[in-house]
Amino acid sequence: MNKPFVDRQLVGHPTDRSRGILRGRALLPFIALAFSFGAGCMRQAQHSPDVWAAVNGKEIKRDEVDKYYRTRVNPEGQEPSEEEALSLKLNVLDELIYNEILFERAKKLGLEATDGEVEDKFTERKSPYTEAEFQRQLREQGMTVDDWKQDVRRQLSIQKLLNREVLSKITITDQEVADYYNVNKMQFNFAEPTYHLAQIVVTPRKDQQIRNRKNDDASNESEALRKTKMLMDRLNSGADFAQLAMDYSEDMNTVSTGGDLGYVPESALNSPQVDPALKKAVLSLKPGQVSQPVEARDQAGTSYRILKLISREAAGQRSLNEPQVQQNIRDTLRSRKEQLLRSAYLAIARDDAQVTNYLAQQVIEAGGKLPDAAKTYMPTRSIGH
Repeated sequence: MNKPFVDRQLVGHPTDRSRGILRGRALLPFIALAFSFGAGCMRQAQHSPDVWAAVNGKEIKRDEVDKYYRTRVNPEGQEPSEEEALSLKLNVLDELIYNEILFERAKKLGLEATDGEVEDKFTERKSPYTEAEFQRQLREQGMTVDDWKQDVRRQLSIQKLLNREVLSKITITDQEVADYYNVNKMQFNFAEPTYHLAQIVVTPRKDQQIRNRKNDDASNESEALRKTKMLMDRLNSGADFAQLAMDYSEDMNTVSTGGDLGYVPESALNSPQVDPALKKAVLSLKPGQVSQPVEARDQAGTSYRILKLISREAAGQRSLNEPQVQQNIRDTLRSRKEQLLRSAYLAIARDDAQVTNYLAQQVIEAGGKLPDAAKTYMPTRSIGH
């Protein structure tokens, strides 16, 4: 059952294994980049211990971070270590900081979601549940209806902002499509049936070469399962596959292209190097569908992969005049431009804001040890339940 706080477009559910670890959801889906705030930012002279960050003078407090933290950790599953919990809290805090920056910009530009838009989205998301089920979901997450509606207002407002400031500026000309096709013509010549695939990869080991936009890297099994569960929840909420891949995938070869693997010939699926579980997942998908997480093994070890079948192509040379070819090229070019413009816009938004991340400062000052603020305010297993 999908959570009530998120949009639902792609169908899928977390694996049984991950379900026991996490129940996290994507409450902050419009963040494309997470930065480490604090360095280079002006430190305020004094602040309350429960203030963990400030954005243009607006405080972000421990309670707010803890509230979203609790939505990502299952109290009945494996308890994260103190370091894992603190790392997750830093990620949540970064997202809240960036949400505040973008929300302020949306309001200044007159793009704040209206009460009517919020109520419409509330009704849409609540509709699959009975009142009792909905109230149970709220209690489990330690959320109120007002909390939920404020999240919706921020999400809708930020999406309006990015639509106007980023997406509306993207144009793909017929000449650009033709140029791409001519340079990559062999890419559309299929000697056998071919699958156009994209993937998001999560590994339970640290990799110093991670290059995703959030610099997010699971370092052990519990973190990998937690991250995979979070990604599935966001996909179930309607998050864009390519954007999630650029933000979180741990495959350095495909992260910059939104996880796009290109066109994989059918014979390659029968290669001894391909885990049978991956082949089974690909063959079960219809174009546009996303798989459930697949635990697979290769030379590097175990990984968790979420696959998307973009299209299935018959053998032969594809002409530029074919609608599917043009659409594939336009999607590729649009993804590239969106990534570039979004990164530039977020950099500008961050530079225009005065941000202080007190928690991050304390982590650095503690030299790898748990800072006092985290020790004092680390939520226990019973919070929210």
